[in-house]
Amino acid sequence: MSEPLQQADIDHEIAAVSADRADVRSDHPARDYAPYRSTLLRHPRQPLVAIKDPEAAELAGPVFGVTDVTPLDNDLTQQHVGEPLGERITVRGRVLDRDGHPVRGQLVEIWQANASGRYLHQRDDHSAPLDPNFTGVGRCLTDDDGAYLFTTIKPGPYPWRNHANAWRPAHIHFSLFGAAFTQRLVTQMYFPGDPLFPYDPIMQSVTDERARQRLVSSYVHDLSVPEWSLGYRWDIVLDGPAATWMEEGR
Repeated sequence: MSEPLQQADIDHEIAAVSADRADVRSDHPARDYAPYRSTLLRHPRQPLVAIKDPEAAELAGPVFGVTDVTPLDNDLTQQHVGEPLGERITVRGRVLDRDGHPVRGQLVEIWQANASGRYLHQRDDHSAPLDPNFTGVGRCLTDDDGAYLFTTIKPGPYPWRNHANAWRPAHIHFSLFGAAFTQRLVTQMYFPGDPLFPYDPIMQSVTDERARQRLVSSYVHDLSVPEWSLGYRWDIVLDGPAATWMEEGR
């Protein structure tokens, strides 16, 4: 959860925002989208720095994990001795390139709040209860068809300090890696019919309605596991006219 910003800081940053956004893709939101308050202080304002030795930077940078991806990593309901609370869901989809071809061997990571809308994070001070049987993180590799699969708990909405009475819709964060950490892409998946969509400045920053709808999963009854979980489908397109919105520069 973000710390509240001082109004003087916000006013200063709004005044300093350049009208020239030629470097921003026209089909992506402005990196300094004022209703999403944190972007005013977090969006890039300096030129990119050229790295003289990219390979050395990769060696010194973050890693994907200290162990190999295991079959249990994609089932967030089986990572603890006890069962987590909440509605079990299965999320399936494919990672595709701009031409609709599958992206194989892609590392897909997710993180999310629990069913009460709270993250297992030291900065999350939401008064909702933590779940001792739910960590809220998972990962898997896409198969030869570009498919991924997660079994988890449907996350709850939660308050945040962006503005008065601000609530985030239920969502799951997705992180996708290419061949290196510098190729990482981050986005969010939402659930159909959420009444908080019109009030969420993060989602509303995606002003193209078609692009916004591509962030919303679909309930697919045939993907539900009988007597176990409800099924949702969400495909991720990495580039092109039908690309999934990614959190550039945030």
